[in-house]
Amino acid sequence: MDLHREIRAYGKSRPDVNLLKMAWKISCLMRMCRFLLLVILFLPCEVTSSVLTVNDKTENYILDTWLGSQESLKCAVKNHTREEELLWYRGEGTVDLKSGNKINSSSVCVSSISENDHGITFTCKLRRDQSVSISVVLNVFFPPLLSGDDLQTVEEGSDVKLVCNVKSNPQARMMWYKNSNILNLEQNHQVQQTSESLQLSITKVKKSDNGTYSCIANSSLQMETKDFHLIVKDKGVAIPIEPIIAACVVVFLTLCFGLIARRKSIMKLCIKDEDPQRETAL
Repeated sequence: MDLHREIRAYGKSRPDVNLLKMAWKISCLMRMCRFLLLVILFLPCEVTSSVLTVNDKTENYILDTWLGSQESLKCAVKNHTREEELLWYRGEGTVDLKSGNKINSSSVCVSSISENDHGITFTCKLRRDQSVSISVVLNVFFPPLLSGDDLQTVEEGSDVKLVCNVKSNPQARMMWYKNSNILNLEQNHQVQQTSESLQLSITKVKKSDNGTYSCIANSSLQMETKDFHLIVKDKGVAIPIEPIIAACVVVFLTLCFGLIARRKSIMKLCIKDEDPQRETAL
């Protein structure tokens, strides 16, 4: 029954008719709202509901691997309602992907893994919504790798530093040896250690500091040794530079003053030398 039929049926007065009209409009508006709500609920959802996995894992994780090995990382889209393009990042830089290795599934291969790959993060993202991502961190196990200046020659009485650089995972336990024996630290010795180096500082080097110092790094994987040769030579005789310079200045100034003081005599000799030449010409 529509609004006009209700008015005729009940013979309403004018105020009642206005109230009835308002109620009818509100009722129509409510039915319209319910209809729009149902339409919105059944529309295809545009909010990202896709989930990314790497090697079937749905959360960020750490991948344990070994020096020289090869790892494959496969990123796939789950719960997608359309074709999704994927991006790969190594650290902050993008990874170049072939055209057939981008849609819904994408793989990257990390070959010949080195110590420099330790701690590197690989991240897979949706191109459409890059907030949807998953990351893998490489945890590369490798034995200690030692480096440093292995030969130093210094004068007796000077200072010197022997620096043994180390890379190792797991972290290595380090110590100094001298001539194949554990180093006995003396008053002029100081040892400093960080996760990346072992440093021996020797102040006012003596002849007894001469020798071969060995940096020992011992991890659960392997023990490595690097030798550092320290040669202490006799202290050279210091030449007094400043007194020599001062003496040269004094001699130079003395010559200058002498020439100035005898300039008249020098001029007379020059004139006498010129007179015989004039007479000969005449």
